[in-house]
Amino acid sequence: MSATNTTTSLQELETVGKSPWINISSQATSLRQPSPAPGQQHRPGPPRHKSSIRTEDSFTQPRDIEKHSKLPYFIRMHGSITPRMIIPLLVVGAWATLITCISKFVHPLVVSDLLLTVLGFVVGLGISFRTSSAYERYVEGRKYWAQLSQTSRDLARHVWIHVDERHETDPQLGKADLLGKVTALNLIVAFAVALKHRLRFEPYAQYDDLGQLVSHLQTFAGDAYDPDTTVLKPKTSWKRGGEYLGMTFAESNPRKAIKRSKKNLGNLPLEILTYMSAYMESTTKTGQLPNGVQQAMVMANLASLNEVLAGTERVLNTPLPIAYSIAISQITWVYVIMLPFQLWDALGWITIPGTIVGAYIILGIAAIGREIENPFGRDENDLPLDKFCQTLEDEINIIAARRPPKFEDFVANQENSVIFQSSYTDLVSRSTDDIRAGLKARTNIKAGGVHGGGQVKNEKAEV
Repeated sequence: MSATNTTTSLQELETVGKSPWINISSQATSLRQPSPAPGQQHRPGPPRHKSSIRTEDSFTQPRDIEKHSKLPYFIRMHGSITPRMIIPLLVVGAWATLITCISKFVHPLVVSDLLLTVLGFVVGLGISFRTSSAYERYVEGRKYWAQLSQTSRDLARHVWIHVDERHETDPQLGKADLLGKVTALNLIVAFAVALKHRLRFEPYAQYDDLGQLVSHLQTFAGDAYDPDTTVLKPKTSWKRGGEYLGMTFAESNPRKAIKRSKKNLGNLPLEILTYMSAYMESTTKTGQLPNGVQQAMVMANLASLNEVLAGTERVLNTPLPIAYSIAISQITWVYVIMLPFQLWDALGWITIPGTIVGAYIILGIAAIGREIENPFGRDENDLPLDKFCQTLEDEINIIAARRPPKFEDFVANQENSVIFQSSYTDLVSRSTDDIRAGLKARTNIKAGGVHGGGQVKNEKAEV
C-alpha cells in the first residue's frame, strides 16, 4: 500500500466520529446513529440515556436500574401507580361524599357487614389471580431476555474465537474474513434490537438504533417503509397527560403502525436469523469452522435465539383472557362502590377518607397487575429493553475490541503468577515434581492467606 493510500485511509478513520451514522462522542450511548435516506424521514427512536435527565423521561420511561434513589419508597413517584389512581380516587371520593351526605341528612344508607366479608373474599381472590398471572408473565419475559443475552454472548464468542481468519493464506482473504466476523457480531446485536422493536409493535427497520445494522439486508420491514404512512404524529400534551393519568380513552392503539402498513411487514428478527444462518453455512463450507462440535454449538445458539423469539411473542400475544379481566374489574368496582354503605354506620364522616384509602389499596393492586402484564412496553415498570440492548452491544464490542487471543500469549507470560508468586517462566525451569509440590502446598494455605500471588501467612509464598 502506498503512503498516499495509507494517509487517505487514516483520514477516513479519523472522520468516523463526525459521520452522521456513527457517534463516538462521550455523550452517545450507541455506536450507531443512522441518518435518514434522501427524501425519507425516520421515526424518532426511543429516548436515549444521557448525562442530563429529562423530566418527561423521569416519569414515563422504564426505570433505569443503574440509578440509585435515596427517597423512601412511600414517597417515590417514578414507577408508582399513584398518578394513575388520581382520577379513580376522585370519582370514589365524590361517590363516598354523596352517600355520606345522604346518610347524614336524608336517610341512612346502611347494609350488613356480611356483604363486605363475602365481597372482600371474592375480590381478594380475583386480584390475587390477576396479579400473580401478570407477574408470572413479567418474570417469564425477563427470563427470555436473559436467555437472549446469554445465547448472544456465547454465539459472539464462538464466532470471534473459533471462526478462522485466513490471513496466512491470503491477506485480502483474511481481511474479508475479519469483516465477515464483525458483520456477524453486528447481526447478533441487530437481532436483539429488532426483537425489542417487534415486541413494542414497531415493525419497521428504519429506527435510529436499528437502521445502520440492517440497512444492507433485504428485508420485508425495510421494503415496507413509507414515510407518508409510517411516520407517526407527535402526541399532544393533552394526550400525554391522559396517558400519564391512566385514562383509557387517551391511550393509542399500540398496533397502529402495523395496521397502517400497506405492505407485508414480515418478521425482521426471523429474517436476521436467516442471514446469520447463511453466514455460518458459509464458514462451514470454506473450512473456517472445521470443528464439528463448534458447528453444533453455533447451530444450537441460533436455535436458542429462535426459541427466544417464539417465547417472547407468546408472552406478548397471550394476555389474560378478556373475560377474566372484565369480571375482575367489575367485581372490584362493585366492592369499592359498596364500601360507603358498609362503613357509614361505624365511621360516620370518616367514611369518606376510609373509602378512598380502601379504594387506593384495592384498585392500586389491580392497576399494577394491568401494567406489568406486558413487560416489553415503555411504562415505568416495564423491562428496560433499551438498556439491555445497549449493554449487549457494549459486551459484544468488548469481545471484538481485541484480536482473538492465542493460548500461548497469556500462558507463557512473565506476569502469569501460576502458583503463589512464581510466574510461568520461573516454573518452566523447575521439575514436574516441584510444580506438583507447589500445587499440594496451595491446599495447606490457612484461611488468613491471600490467594493468587499475595502474601501467605505461615506459609512460604514460593515453590
